[in-house]
Amino acid sequence: METSTGDMLKPVQDFESSDVITGVPLQHLPAGKAAPRRATLSVQFLIAGGLVMQIAMLVAGYLITELVSREAIRSKAASTALFMQSLVAPAVQELATSQSLSAGAIARLDQLFADEAVKRRFPYFEVWTPDGVVAYSNTPQIIGHQFDRPNGLLRALTGEVTADHADPRAGEHVIRGIRTRYLEIYSPIRLEGSSRIIAVAEIHEQAEPFREELAALRRSSWLVIAAVTAAIMLALFGIVHRGSRTIETQRKALERRVEETEQLLLENRQLSDRLQRASARVAELNEQFIRGIGADLHDGPAQLISFSILKIEDARNARSKAPRDRSLLTMQSALDEAMREIRSISKGLVLPEIADLPLHMVIERAVRAHEARTRTSVALATTELPQPVSHAVRICVFRFVQEGLNNAYRHGGATGQEVRSWMDGTLLNVSVADSGGDSSSAEKDLPSAGIGLYGLQERVESLGGTLTKRRLGDGGNLLKMTLDLSGGLLVA
Repeated sequence: METSTGDMLKPVQDFESSDVITGVPLQHLPAGKAAPRRATLSVQFLIAGGLVMQIAMLVAGYLITELVSREAIRSKAASTALFMQSLVAPAVQELATSQSLSAGAIARLDQLFADEAVKRRFPYFEVWTPDGVVAYSNTPQIIGHQFDRPNGLLRALTGEVTADHADPRAGEHVIRGIRTRYLEIYSPIRLEGSSRIIAVAEIHEQAEPFREELAALRRSSWLVIAAVTAAIMLALFGIVHRGSRTIETQRKALERRVEETEQLLLENRQLSDRLQRASARVAELNEQFIRGIGADLHDGPAQLISFSILKIEDARNARSKAPRDRSLLTMQSALDEAMREIRSISKGLVLPEIADLPLHMVIERAVRAHEARTRTSVALATTELPQPVSHAVRICVFRFVQEGLNNAYRHGGATGQEVRSWMDGTLLNVSVADSGGDSSSAEKDLPSAGIGLYGLQERVESLGGTLTKRRLGDGGNLLKMTLDLSGGLLVA
């Protein structure tokens, strides 16, 4: 009685079309709520830095324009004072010894300020004595009057040229009815050849032209400050934006790495659970396998050997040669049958020598052994791998081809048997197909539990692979295994 490993192991019912034998597929983590998008570093800098730079620009602009305005007024006062001193100082030198000017000095000064060009530019002019008496004015009614000394006069007596807008409330202005805020310049007049201040000249200059010049100067100052501030801001923003883009790129890359790591951790946990379940099922299947072998030995060779032992007594008790020879012949036939069954069982359990063979030759050896055992033909298309695989992979592929062809022989009518292997990146794919046959009756007779394909499933999953079986469109069957060889299954 010839038996094979496939016959010795209890067969299982075929899986339905497109069933996956590998258990629960990997699931991605549920997507959480999208985190609110935060402003980038460059945007934060643009907002905060822009506000700070704007405040700094306003403060700096105010201070600079005030400083420029004061310097412009001081420069204007100095040039005007120098011009007037060159004209007035020679005519008022007698104030060094007198508190008033002579009629001749007053006449020369009147002649000087009678010029229309001078009058338009300098509508009012006074010469003050140090004690606050108006020694000369082009408004004759205030000559000789003493008034409260203005601040400009006091500062001019210290040698400083000062300029400010006229105060209409001053006594000398009230008498003349001045309402216009002229530019009021106080310039010290010194004794010739000495640093002694003998009088102070008060010059009223039309302020409107100067105000326009001052406004233009302030506008240009603000434009320069704004342009410089904008240039600084743009330069700083460019630096920060470049750094921000680098940070954002690295942050996104890091987030992708974290997501990939989380996904890998989940997959590793799932693979670990699958391996634990596979190991537990392998232990159960081994027990079933051992019980199956025991049952085959008990029901086959053991029964035949027991029958032979009984025939020994018959041969021993035989009274003539003919009965004894019949008993011995029966014993020999039973023992030969028992030996054949034992050899058949052993042949199914022991793998051929495949340790040093490349994978495509391992597949070819399994195919040729099946052809020799079943006297059927199998189409073979394999791919030679550039790097040798581990022995565990060789055993797994050999058993896969062996079990797949056994199923094709038993359930597919042994028609259109085909074995293929190919690489898809780092994935090794091996498939066994048949064109089908009238196997419905055979499938109905199959028991509900077995260890053939299930044992193969556990073997494939223990290496991190997947096993699938599906019905083809032409009525045939396809059994396929996939292994990722990048997971340490190659031999360096």
